[in-house]
Amino acid sequence: MKNEENPPGPASEPELAPAPEPGGPRAQMTGRQRLVAGLWPPRVTRAQLTVAALLFVLGLGLAIQVRSTSDNSALRGARQEDLVRILAELDNRTERLEDEKQSLEAQRTELENSSDQAEEARKQTRQKEQQLGILAGTVAARGPGITLTIADGSGSVEADMLLDAIQELRAAGAEAIQVNGNRIVADTYFTGTGGDIDVDGNRIGAPYIFKVIGKPQDLEPALNIPGGVVQTLEKERATVTVTRSEKIVVDALRPVKRPDYARSSTR
Repeated sequence: MKNEENPPGPASEPELAPAPEPGGPRAQMTGRQRLVAGLWPPRVTRAQLTVAALLFVLGLGLAIQVRSTSDNSALRGARQEDLVRILAELDNRTERLEDEKQSLEAQRTELENSSDQAEEARKQTRQKEQQLGILAGTVAARGPGITLTIADGSGSVEADMLLDAIQELRAAGAEAIQVNGNRIVADTYFTGTGGDIDVDGNRIGAPYIFKVIGKPQDLEPALNIPGGVVQTLEKERATVTVTRSEKIVVDALRPVKRPDYARSSTR
């Protein structure tokens, strides 16, 4: 017999995989297993990644804010000597403010009870003028206080160290200060380097002698607190001496300057 051959025709289509039989393995899976199989491995889209990143950044920001607001005080990390210093300064300022309050109340009482209120007002005006003159450096002053002497044989004391001493004395209640014959006022400045320092443009040299009027019981401890002025200067091999006195004379004067622009607002 003659074998019959199939005529050539188009390429046959690929065979499809048979559908799972109703009794196959997937059909035998429980509902939980089918749920897990549908979720794992996860199919993550770009939108989901973007949302996740935004949620992470938001959570991080909230955590930082909660941590910062839960800090009860900025002084939590301060050293013990710094806390003691701050507490002492606050006590001193509170005491000075209370004294000033009592003084003002006494002046008001005198004005109210005085038979000649005009004369009493002139008296208080003169007293106030003297006080402002002392603060401005235009009037000599005397009273209890301390003498601070800084011997700097090595020339290592810098201008900013002397300025730190001034600031510490002011914070402790110093009312008049004189350094090597130069009156220290609100606009005083220190320039130069070790062994070559100027005060308001005037050259001064070691030893640096501070004459300070104020309450000695407040001024001396303020300089000797741990980590304070005295310890800082001694680290620079300077010799520091603080002497209390019941009579300190500050007689260096500053010239009276007329303001260029400021005028009194009273009429």
